[in-house]
Parts: sequence; structure tokens; C-alpha cells
Amino acid sequence: MDFRKATISDLTEMQELYIDTIKSVCKNDYNPEQIEAWIYGVNNKERWIEVIETQFVLLAIIGDKIVGYGTLENGNYIDFFYIHKDFQRKGIADKILAKLELEAQKQYSKIITSDISITARPYFEKKGYIVKAEQKNIRLGVELINYKMEKEL
Repeated sequence: MDFRKATISDLTEMQELYIDTIKSVCKNDYNPEQIEAWIYGVNNKERWIEVIETQFVLLAIIGDKIVGYGTLENGNYIDFFYIHKDFQRKGIADKILAKLELEAQKQYSKIITSDISITARPYFEKKGYIVKAEQKNIRLGVELINYKMEKEL
């Protein structure tokens, strides 16, 4: 497995991974209406381009396929964190998270935060993240629950 920073040419594959992962991995924690509201964000292409251009975006690559990615905004906020549905539980998330935390430390951050899905909460808790608040977000008139979590570095 190799790691590299994302470029605009990775955008489509990143978006496909985002949609496929949410639809398959999160289906036990969110209903179909919630999943559709969640993945609707993929249509905001400007936001995705801004993420690639302004955030630390780390891709995990096997062969020529993106198998996971994480993004760090402002040196202390994990914005996107997704592992390909066919590559779950293979240590990819651990490696990406370790590299994001290291990057946050390089940027002198003492705390790293993220808004974590119901699905990902147990993983992040095992990695030392603490729930600070349950959040109820409304997207397209649908309520989506996630958790504001943080970890001291």
C-alpha cells in the first residue's frame, strides 16, 4: 500500500468511494432516506475541489486503486475519512489516521477533532477519541445524527 496526496484528477474516484462506502458500510446505522441525504453532498463539486486544494488530503493506494482517504482541515479537524467498502478491517484506517494525527502534530495542534458517524464512532473511541456532543444535523429535511469527537495529541 502506498500513500500520496490527492490531486484534482482523483476527484471522481474519491467521490465514488464516498458514495459506495456510505451506502454499504453505514446501512445498518442509517436508513435509506438518511443515506441519500448524506451522499447528496457529493453534488457540491466546488466543495470537493476546495477540499483537495486547501486541505491535507491523504490517499491510500493499492495498485492503481484508491482504497481509502482522510483529510485534515486547518491542521486539527478530520473532515473526510472513508475506507473503500471492499477494504474494511485491513488496517488501512489505522495507517491513514496515524498519518493525519502526525500531520496535526507537525502543525502544532494539541487537539484533533472530527464529526463522526454512528458507524465510525466505535472505531474512533478505540483510537482514544472522546465524544464531546451528539449532533443532530438536518440535510434535505432529514435528521442525521453524528458525534463531535476529539483526542488530545
